[in-house]
Amino acid sequence: MDNSLNSKFTHRSDSNKSQLINRLKRIEGQVRGIQKMVDDDRYCVDILTQISAINASLKQVGFRLLEDHTHHCVADAIKEGDGQEAIGELLQVFERFAK
Repeated sequence: MDNSLNSKFTHRSDSNKSQLINRLKRIEGQVRGIQKMVDDDRYCVDILTQISAINASLKQVGFRLLEDHTHHCVADAIKEGDGQEAIGELLQVFERFAK
């Protein structure tokens, strides 16, 4: 991911950051589990089921980030008079996320 394209930062609460990191670590563990399943020649349907679970977990992380972004970053931008730009950016994110 190229951070030079968008150098904006968000200040998350320690609690919120911790929850997101924990979810991502669980997803990381699930991915390692799938790697082991492939290495152990496990049944394809079982592997696909786990992949589906990971996709659902990643979507939940994404929705949480979208929610936080909307409630904080976009709301603050609207208050500061930069609402059109923030809403446009939010719509672009929704478009990418919906793919």
